[in-house]
Amino acid sequence: MSDIVMKGTPKGTKRPTFDIITVGAATVDTFVRSKKFDYERDAKAPEGFDAVFPMGSKIALDDLAVRTGGGATNAAVTFRHMGLKTATVCRVGTDVFGDLIFNELNSHGIATDYIQRDKTHGTAQSVVLLSGSGARSILTYRGASAHLDKRATPWSRISTRWFYVTSFGGDLGFFSLLLDCAERIGASVAWNPGGHELAKGIEKLAPLIRRIDILDVNREEAAALADEPPRHLKQIIEKIGNLPKIGLLLSDGPKGAYLHTRCCTWYAPPLPAKPLNTTGAGDALGSGFVAGFIKTCDLSIGLKFGMLNATNVITHMGAKAGLLTSLPNERELKRVVIRPARLHE
Repeated sequence: MSDIVMKGTPKGTKRPTFDIITVGAATVDTFVRSKKFDYERDAKAPEGFDAVFPMGSKIALDDLAVRTGGGATNAAVTFRHMGLKTATVCRVGTDVFGDLIFNELNSHGIATDYIQRDKTHGTAQSVVLLSGSGARSILTYRGASAHLDKRATPWSRISTRWFYVTSFGGDLGFFSLLLDCAERIGASVAWNPGGHELAKGIEKLAPLIRRIDILDVNREEAAALADEPPRHLKQIIEKIGNLPKIGLLLSDGPKGAYLHTRCCTWYAPPLPAKPLNTTGAGDALGSGFVAGFIKTCDLSIGLKFGMLNATNVITHMGAKAGLLTSLPNERELKRVVIRPARLHE
């Protein structure tokens, strides 16, 4: 797999203030596990079954944990752990949960200068119902995260080598301003769009995707963008794989991940692990991939970083608890096998 050299800082210009700025959601997640949850098969459900419990009853919990989450903050912790100078752009309420997010980011050494405080909407929260296999359903209140204000970000003063963008509430005007900023300062952009952005459809998104360096989506999201069934992987990649300037990272849940560049498509099978909680696995894969690429300028090493990061996360409770705390060594990297993809899989 050939290396791709990142954009450097032009000679004679001031070094960027940050290595990377993450953009998107910040949440507080409550994880709930109980043997009292019953399950019913449902062919239409993503995991093949529904979690059910009787209303009006008191249900004993086997485990309960409160953690911070959201794509922007999860990714920021990965980048900081990899030694990158990191800031985040997100929006939280003026409540105790917003303070919790501030304090945790500060404790990791992540700059909070660009975090917006919303006096009207509370901090986004989720309740995550967990099964014994690690499968989960998520009850979500988007709160302040759905109201990220493009006017509250000082684009003219931002200086960074990279942007890592997650869901931002579907405001494509906000994203256009970010892309304008990136082009002005020579920064690269990786994008892991959320549901509100993907709902805009490929016609509106394609011009924006052509301006970014890395697109990060899962197989179902990629299929929706390409207007193809998820099983038609070759057609999906033919339609959207060459839109970003560097490549497409396509996660396939427990089946591993694909990486497509303009010359070829690669596949990394999953690593053996007993999943405890799959929440945050996508954030860990994407941010680990970008962190590895920034550190090494090698896409294959980036994919290995991402796979190790995601595997570690699913064996812990919460989206940040299992994130790698240091650069993987050679022995750890060899655990991840990368081979040319067979696109009929």
